[in-house]
Amino acid sequence: MPTDIEIARAAKPRPIADVAAGLGIPAEAVFAYGPHKAKIALPWLTGLDRPQGKLVLVTAISPTPAGEGKTTTTVGLGDALNRIGKKAVICLREPSLGPCFGMKGGAAGGGHAQVIPMEEINLHFTGDFAAIAAANNLLAAMVDNHIYWGNALDIDARRVTWRRVVDMNDRALRGIVSSLGGIANGFPREDGFDIVVASEVMAIFCLATDLDDLVARLGRIVVAETRDGEPVTAKDLKADGAMAVLLKDALAPNLVQTLEGNPAFVHGGPFANIAHGCNSVAATRAGLKLGDYVVTEAGFGADLGAEKFFDIKCRKAGLRPDAAVVVATVRALKMHGGVARGDLGSEDAAAVTRGAVNLARHLQNVKRYGVPVVVAINRFAADTEAEIRAVEAAAEAEGTTAIVCTHFADGGKGAEALAEAVVGLADSGAADFAPLYPDGMRLLDKISTVAVSLYGASEVVADKAIRDRLARFEAAGHGDLPVCMAKTQYSFSADPALMGAPSNHAVPIREVRLSAGAGFIVVICGTIMTMPGLPRRPAAEAIRLDADGNVEGLF
Repeated sequence: MPTDIEIARAAKPRPIADVAAGLGIPAEAVFAYGPHKAKIALPWLTGLDRPQGKLVLVTAISPTPAGEGKTTTTVGLGDALNRIGKKAVICLREPSLGPCFGMKGGAAGGGHAQVIPMEEINLHFTGDFAAIAAANNLLAAMVDNHIYWGNALDIDARRVTWRRVVDMNDRALRGIVSSLGGIANGFPREDGFDIVVASEVMAIFCLATDLDDLVARLGRIVVAETRDGEPVTAKDLKADGAMAVLLKDALAPNLVQTLEGNPAFVHGGPFANIAHGCNSVAATRAGLKLGDYVVTEAGFGADLGAEKFFDIKCRKAGLRPDAAVVVATVRALKMHGGVARGDLGSEDAAAVTRGAVNLARHLQNVKRYGVPVVVAINRFAADTEAEIRAVEAAAEAEGTTAIVCTHFADGGKGAEALAEAVVGLADSGAADFAPLYPDGMRLLDKISTVAVSLYGASEVVADKAIRDRLARFEAAGHGDLPVCMAKTQYSFSADPALMGAPSNHAVPIREVRLSAGAGFIVVICGTIMTMPGLPRRPAAEAIRLDADGNVEGLF
């Protein structure tokens, strides 16, 4: 089978104006970035007064090196819905350069279930990430500049919490000392970098409903404390206006298409293990106004992406999901059942059954939110009938249907049965969505609720400094915010080696951060990092240009 990039390059895409016209978007609201991608004018989108479509979330089991294919399934399902006569729109996150050149690869789908232009989406796309990084780093520069020029706000340099960002995996930047080189360069202090997708600016970008909301959220960012312990905000520094200027054009959703010519909004890109992991509210709302069904994804397993989709994005944006899909593969379940990666080619239905405890818990967790769910078995060629039956049996034991999908090889045709099932769930009116915890619950209790109810933990471990900081957040009026758990994506626990469905473990809290502009509290658990590092053999080693100037090695 050809590689993903070869399949994408062989496609015959429709002009993006035609894709937009199919959604009823007039030419004057389409701002093209070349022939096959465009931004859709935000004022036109916010002015739409149309009935809202059905919202479908695609999530997955806990990821493994064997692969699950959540984005591929999202694209395949969107294509399949259109094939069976439904007007469907796909809403995805933009890929980060860090994983593209690191280990994970791109995020445009795969095989015959991709969004295109694949190379451009996976690389610089329309420049949204550059705008987010620039806005973030402008604020960082203005913090240090304010301290240098007299510090009228009395900022305590030891309590500056705002970090710089870069969209690359670079562990050397996790902890740095800035302003070295003499008095002309400012006051030296400990600092550090996060990856762009972990920035609060990225979260604000994805949660803002319009430009006014964007400006208000940017102004609420807390960057430091004074010597008296009072918060200092971006608005105090008069940085919010200039930051909004940098983000104004980026906030308009990006429209592209699938290999089958169906519309896809690709906009925003936070990671679900260190941020809230969902595409932009602006894009999702646009899809809901323009289509009868919107298929969106949330990053990593349902314990991370789906939880944050429900407890942060839906809570804050007033969204009510109608159905969910949990993606599983035989190969990944075998790994959860104890099979080594090198042995996945051998049939082992018993290992699938053992590993299906991971699937079962994810299904139970999604149902806690009152959202009906179906399982998509993303089939690999080596999967056997006995192994498929083991997955189906595990789903049936949870009162759920599992449907075999071959969209990777067959495109939308290979997910038509899934599409029919999703329509049945979404149109049934069975959804009775509610977040996991109320706004008024204490912050530590919210953290404990997520850990105990969804992760199977017995407790969370937080020392006095963490508890005191949470108490200060509450005293400052932030107690009604949801929590954004940052932990390993590979396990329900904070230990990536504990696969399957571990129970009665402790979840250690290392740090808590206030994201007042985004509207949540980041809770960093275990050893998870907000700046990833490159693997021993980064994907960048195989990425290059061929003799004709085409990109090779991108996947």
